[in-house]
Amino acid sequence: MADTHHPSTSSGRHLDPEARPDDRVDNALRPQKLTELIGQDQVKENLGILIAAARGRGEALDHVLFYGPPGLGKTTLAHVVANEMGVNIKVTSGPAIERAGDLAAILTNLRAGDVLFIDEVHRLGRAVEEVLYPAMEDFALDIVIGKGPSARSIRLKLPRFTVVGATTRLALVTAPLRARFGAVYRLDYYDLEAMKAVVTRAAKLLDVHVDKDGVEEIGRRARGTPRVALRLLRRVRDYAQVRADGIVTQKVAKEALDLLQVDPLGLDDVDRRVLKTIIEKYDGGPVGLNTIAASISEEQDTIMDVVEPYLLQLGFLDRTPQGRVATKAAYDHLGLTYTEEGQPRLL
Repeated sequence: MADTHHPSTSSGRHLDPEARPDDRVDNALRPQKLTELIGQDQVKENLGILIAAARGRGEALDHVLFYGPPGLGKTTLAHVVANEMGVNIKVTSGPAIERAGDLAAILTNLRAGDVLFIDEVHRLGRAVEEVLYPAMEDFALDIVIGKGPSARSIRLKLPRFTVVGATTRLALVTAPLRARFGAVYRLDYYDLEAMKAVVTRAAKLLDVHVDKDGVEEIGRRARGTPRVALRLLRRVRDYAQVRADGIVTQKVAKEALDLLQVDPLGLDDVDRRVLKTIIEKYDGGPVGLNTIAASISEEQDTIMDVVEPYLLQLGFLDRTPQGRVATKAAYDHLGLTYTEEGQPRLL
């Protein structure tokens, strides 16, 4: 398998010339050191101890697994780990490693201390995982040569390296794989102060003029997710350039985000469609995820990984054994009142 991923070292930022413009901007905005990271204080502190201890002993870092909703910085943290350790990072993802041979090719190209970042690690195939187990535990690669009765197995020693895994679905990571990670960290949604700091830092790097109230407006509507904040900042910057004088005030930010159908709590059109489907079509629930997905023509994985976590965080949705249920807070937010029968009625 050809390695199409670029190594990153502690020497600076790397921009892939073939990446989309927004991807290149995101890469340029990524923090490179733990001290540059905003939020996730507990994860940062624990990770700092882990890195300092490994560097002090002159050893490769223990394998690390990050999990949590999309956009909270799992990929950024993997690059920070490599930069702090002063080593190269190889980037791949679970779906991209289709065969055991693909993983073997990646592993044999690693050098001592290197970081192998596997995004969506829960989507690794069973045959690929079987190769990864001894590589993570014994730093060895078992290769079978030949077929049938004449087949024989040889074991290649690998340099000590670090696997950093990222997943949005920890429950789907198999128990044997999860057990081989020495450190497991959960990333949580950012609070408003952290989101404001993220927007302020990004605006400075992008040379966007945003006043204090504009920063707060964008931060409040960014769903506690840095990736969303960066996307909204870029769109508000475009609006300010075309419709205003280039300066992002609260009024300009509000107009731009209203135009994008992002409401004051950060809910977008898909979020509202999910809630309205549960309330208006299925009397507030309970209703199954596959039924909701079919009703709004969205993928189940999109609803489960992107939409649901934030709605659960806001208290707009409950998961029950029978299905999803909209809460009274969801009715209130949508301007509906909850009757005793559970039927929605316009206020």
